Amino acid sequence: MQDAALRLKSLVEQMLGTPLPLRVRAWDGSEAGPPGAPVLVVRNRRALRRLLWKPGELGLARGWVSGDLGVEGDLYAALDLMSGLVWERGEDARGLVESLRDPQVRAAVRGLVAMAGPPLPPAPPREEMRRRRHLHTRRTDKRAISHHYDVGNDFYEIVLGPSMVYSCAYWEDGGTLEDAQRDKLELICRKLGLKPGLRLLDVGCGWGSMAIHAAREHGVGVVGVTLSQEQAAYARKRVADEGLTDRVEIRVQDYRDVTDGPYDAISSIGMAEHVGAERYLEYAQVLHGLLKPGGRLLNHQIARRPQRDETTYSVDEFIDAYVFPDGELAPVGTTVTQLERAGFEVRDVESLREHYALTLRRWVANLEAQWARAVKLSSPPRARVWRLYMAASALAFEHNRIGVNQVLAVRTPEAAGASGLPLRARTWN
Repeated sequence: MQDAALRLKSLVEQMLGTPLPLRVRAWDGSEAGPPGAPVLVVRNRRALRRLLWKPGELGLARGWVSGDLGVEGDLYAALDLMSGLVWERGEDARGLVESLRDPQVRAAVRGLVAMAGPPLPPAPPREEMRRRRHLHTRRTDKRAISHHYDVGNDFYEIVLGPSMVYSCAYWEDGGTLEDAQRDKLELICRKLGLKPGLRLLDVGCGWGSMAIHAAREHGVGVVGVTLSQEQAAYARKRVADEGLTDRVEIRVQDYRDVTDGPYDAISSIGMAEHVGAERYLEYAQVLHGLLKPGGRLLNHQIARRPQRDETTYSVDEFIDAYVFPDGELAPVGTTVTQLERAGFEVRDVESLREHYALTLRRWVANLEAQWARAVKLSSPPRARVWRLYMAASALAFEHNRIGVNQVLAVRTPEAAGASGLPLRARTWN
């Protein structure tokens, strides 16, 4: 009888119409595929059932999260090789149906069904959130934020390191992650023109790093808002430990409920991805209304590449189900347009795409270095979610599938029209 790995490899190649670039190890211990290539470990037949019932990215994700699938060797290389088979094929559901008209594909699917065993679909891992329409109400936003951020502060300390900054760092050659995160916070403070006596609103303040840096290094008063109870508790303790309770207030509050403006400056760092396309103009209008005339907004946000037909955009299945429920990405041009529609004057856009790839690789290294403790603090499936999502995201930034941009905008006074910025604005560099 043919070894399971060779049989599986042959059937997959027959179905895809292309050689499988990974080596395969099956549940019977057999291996097949290119020598020296990363190994896709198919630990049981249930992994096949997951893929047959949900072909593509979500089926692979369910197999990875549950532990039915694994990778031995370089995870980045494995994901890079798999991207051509999954993420870059561009097949939608109709395309998959069309492919089944090919007799060879149908024969391959029948062979995989025979290998998979009983045809009942396995239940998704418990870590998967039920998919639903992206409403972005206060209640659904709070639920989505809790799913992602209330994993445990100790877990995030492992991944993020001492800086506890969960956004792209700003790298110089040879610097540490902590140095790069400090430099990013300082860059934002300089872009916002912070100085003693000003008021800063930090929307989506996380564990308080931006609020603390701005208050300690630039003497401003800061209000930070988050929807995560765990983040708020952690941030308040850090503020107290720094002796900054007279300058920094951390609230569990939706940005739409902030009523004590106007502020001199607003920072929104890695938060706008949660807002959603339908709510983005409202988000921009709320922030515009909270700023004084002449006040500055620094919007630090992940962006995707534009599509020829924007109506076909759909949220990444794995990210939506396991990482950022209800998260949506927009092209940077769309973000700039919405900010301008809200009344802002956009003064500067800086891409930090390569910086995020470097940051994610450091986070993955942190997680892998303390893997046993991370699993103990969360769970094996949750730790696997984080390792996969961060490694895949690093590659997405490196290959320009997604980017990240800092957009500096000003609430320009309507009468005078003066932005308040120097003629050569990039003095922060």
